[in-house]
Amino acid sequence: MTAVGLSISLGMPLLSLVLEDRGISPAMIGINSAVGGIASLLVPLAVPRLVSVTGTARLALAALAAMAALFPLFYLVADFWLWFPLRFAFYAAATVAFAVGEFWINALAPHGRRGLAIGIYATVLSLGLAAGPAILGLVGSEGVAPFLIGTAIFCVGLIPMALARGQAPGGLTRPKTNVLTFLRIAPAAIFAVMAFGAVESGGLALLPLYGLELGYPERTAALLVSAVALGNVVTQIPIGLLADRVERRRLLLICALVGVAGALAMPLAVDNLAVMFALLFVWGGVTGGLYTVGLTHLGARFTGSDLAAANSAFVMMYAAGMLVGPALIGLSLDLWPPQGFAFAVAFFFAAYAMLAGVRLVQARGT
Repeated sequence: MTAVGLSISLGMPLLSLVLEDRGISPAMIGINSAVGGIASLLVPLAVPRLVSVTGTARLALAALAAMAALFPLFYLVADFWLWFPLRFAFYAAATVAFAVGEFWINALAPHGRRGLAIGIYATVLSLGLAAGPAILGLVGSEGVAPFLIGTAIFCVGLIPMALARGQAPGGLTRPKTNVLTFLRIAPAAIFAVMAFGAVESGGLALLPLYGLELGYPERTAALLVSAVALGNVVTQIPIGLLADRVERRRLLLICALVGVAGALAMPLAVDNLAVMFALLFVWGGVTGGLYTVGLTHLGARFTGSDLAAANSAFVMMYAAGMLVGPALIGLSLDLWPPQGFAFAVAFFFAAYAMLAGVRLVQARGT
């Protein structure tokens, strides 16, 4: 799962910087990034069935191997239009690895300490999310080096997965509940990850470009993403512990409100790089709780094949966020440079905060 996180955090900003260097506009970069969201939106519908047929470990291994094979092709393929099917295939494989690995972890998490277990998982995932921008900061986006490093990490990720294949959940049948049904059954958790997915994917793809618009050097702009990811590393275990002890819908609402406030504060921190990094660190850490708390909420409610389907719905809505986030944030950055980025991010969190508030009121009334 650390390798999967790296595929997001290295792939999104690296590919955006490469395309910008090739003369592609921010809006078109956002649209191309959204192709990954389309793949991740469609593929989860088939994951529960694939898990029941092929087995958890075998499917996860195949998906990660496909990622390792496809990633170097982005360096080799110069035609921008060929990047659309290539990005679709790469993120289809990443989505399978993501959904299956996440189900694997959630299925084995102890009931009374599920939030802690998911917090540990989110922390490890965040290490992968932090590693990508750090690699860019060290080697830059030019040349083959970042592509070779990413491919090598995907290959290394196969080793622990192969060693642990005997611990993977087995004996699963095709779930009775349709993936789409979970949009109605657990909207607070499912739409939390949609908002988070929109901001995370849009941020990973376009936060470096936002930094460039603000006048930061390329490597500094790439490290803005690391500040967000490192915030996730520090905060997810404490947030997971809270999710075991407090009302999860209330915690989701708090995370969303912090997301709105932090986004609106970004324009005020532009002239002080230390303040900007600190703001992104805290903001990224707290808003990452939307993912941790939402996933904990699902794991507490569903088991077995239904949990596999619920996790697929979770990943699918993350993908829906990937689909709309980069395109809308990129468009906003084009229309209102440079602060269109911050305004669009605030919009996504505010929309979810309204939903979370309504669900919290409804829960108190029942």
